[in-house]
Amino acid sequence: MIPSFYKFKQIYVVFIALLLFAACGRSKKIDVSNIPIDVKIERFDHDFDGLRTKPMEPQAMLLIKKYNMFFADYVQRILEAGSIRDTGYFNVLRPVFAGRAYNDVKHDVDSVYPNMQKQEAELTDAFRRIKYYYPKKTMPKVYAFFSGFKAQTVVGDKYVGIGLDLFLGADSRFYPAIIETFPHYMYRRFTPQYIAPKVVESIAKEDMFPESDNDKTLLSKMVYNGKILYFMDQILPDVPDSVKIGYTAQQLKWCTDFKSTIWAYMLEQNLLYETDDMKTNTMIGEAPFTPQLGDHNESAPKLGVWTGWQIVREYMERHPEVTLPELMINNDAQKILTESKYRPK
Repeated sequence: MIPSFYKFKQIYVVFIALLLFAACGRSKKIDVSNIPIDVKIERFDHDFDGLRTKPMEPQAMLLIKKYNMFFADYVQRILEAGSIRDTGYFNVLRPVFAGRAYNDVKHDVDSVYPNMQKQEAELTDAFRRIKYYYPKKTMPKVYAFFSGFKAQTVVGDKYVGIGLDLFLGADSRFYPAIIETFPHYMYRRFTPQYIAPKVVESIAKEDMFPESDNDKTLLSKMVYNGKILYFMDQILPDVPDSVKIGYTAQQLKWCTDFKSTIWAYMLEQNLLYETDDMKTNTMIGEAPFTPQLGDHNESAPKLGVWTGWQIVREYMERHPEVTLPELMINNDAQKILTESKYRPK
């Protein structure tokens, strides 16, 4: 009996050691320097300006050849200037180029982004990490453009676009004029450090892992968003948690300090299986704070997103054998919650 028990103990110790090694390996920064991807952010904003300074028709042909579907999408969907199948959109563009607003935006964008080497380095590392986990994934081309203050990023056929006019810095002179579209509390995310996280989040949500229309419950939405943030953990290992989720440092600390209170509130209010959009949006959607919790409006917003992130992190810690691709295709939110054993104290 003694030898058998000793042998069992040896096996048990080895098993625990392997689990610990796997868990440590998950958090260890992976070397992706040998993956042959180098991101070049094409300055569509500069090439597009050629329509102002050069004969329009030949310049438009160059843009069509170089940017393909992005140019068509940009003119039709972002500028809403019509189809590029004829030259009628030139008549829309001429007064835009002649106006002061365009030239003011161009001046500020060029001042903040004389080059995009830092963002190219950040996206190169991120894209290499995506390729590490998804070797067959074709990475999109990256274009920088003016969005007319409509969108920070757009994802289309084989491209992702960066709206530089919404990354000018929190104190940009333009942002007070767009407060009806983007409330003041969002301006702090309109800075260069948010470009890489926003690009990765957009690729994840709009290209690689779109949310199912069947995910109606708050729990499903929580776990879905938690998986997206966990994906960002692996792809952007040097980006602070506050930036990935869009919190201030104080909001992140509040969530950590009151995580048991947040969870208790969700359980007491029977929110996990709630499907009413108004109720789920309170816990998922953008807001300056969560009015039901905290004193003096100090609570963080998107508490369902943050809690879903913690659930997914605990699930993955308890299941070191689960790979990132396996996690991302697992749509059983209830199973992930149950096996995470999430019980914040």
